[in-house]
Amino acid sequence: MDNEHEHVIEVTDLRRVYGGGFEAVRGISFSVGRGEIFALLGTNGAGKTSTVELLEGLTRPAAGRVRVLGHDPYEERAAVRPRVGVMLQEGGFPSELTVAETARMWAGCVSGARPEAEALALVGLQKRADVRVKQLSGGERRRLDLALALLGEPEVLFLDEPTTGLDAEGRRDTWELVRALREGGTTVLLTTHYLEEAESLADRIAILHEGRVAATGTPSEVTAAQPSRISFRLPDGYFLGDLPPLGELGVCGHEVDGRVVRLRTRELQRAATGLLVWAERARVELRGLDVRSASLEEAFLGIAREQEVAA
Repeated sequence: MDNEHEHVIEVTDLRRVYGGGFEAVRGISFSVGRGEIFALLGTNGAGKTSTVELLEGLTRPAAGRVRVLGHDPYEERAAVRPRVGVMLQEGGFPSELTVAETARMWAGCVSGARPEAEALALVGLQKRADVRVKQLSGGERRRLDLALALLGEPEVLFLDEPTTGLDAEGRRDTWELVRALREGGTTVLLTTHYLEEAESLADRIAILHEGRVAATGTPSEVTAAQPSRISFRLPDGYFLGDLPPLGELGVCGHEVDGRVVRLRTRELQRAATGLLVWAERARVELRGLDVRSASLEEAFLGIAREQEVAA
């Protein structure tokens, strides 16, 4: 890894304020390493797109520091722009142009552009080259957006909701392409509403809430901060009080719905082992037993609830 730019994206105490004093980004800090996929997550209005626009150099931050490839993307745009690819939420391309004409037009604005046909082939649009943009489906337009972002073979790629409008196959194809770009050394920063997408693709994530970073780390680190779950049906003739003391099992919360027991624990192995040892000694079967770590969705919702309570 290049020591000079070990972190190709560096954000320090970044703030963005809109007219009327609304602070959309409230002092966030994070970094992204070379060849890393980093995902920004958050509900609508959390500050994801506002942050990405600052990283792209589309506007000057109200405060804080941004560096992309070692440069200020706003003040030193000429040094950054040729090395960066950007996929916005909406491309806004002329509807009367064909796909090939649009790619050709865009390539004329890019330094060292790869052949347009190659870019279109990367996203599976080579057979739609002669179709007018207005005739494309929403998913095909997103593929065209991505193709144009890849024309310059960027070192850093910004993807704002890249798979919105794609069907399941298109989403998986896009994931494979993003992974291949990462393997080739491209650094990718993406925003997404699809938590499965972030969990599948991202090396690290940051969850934004009301303009602040509420959690950051690998997907497994973020989910590990939330309780795991164990659920099962109580054996006939047994009640909750017949189980080992829940505190001794490392259980931090529980619910009972008829005969179904749901336990929450931050010590999954300890709790599951203790429960199974008890069942073995009691010679009973725990029907419907389900043991699982928290999902990213559960972590996301749990963090949002925690932040609302704290506010």
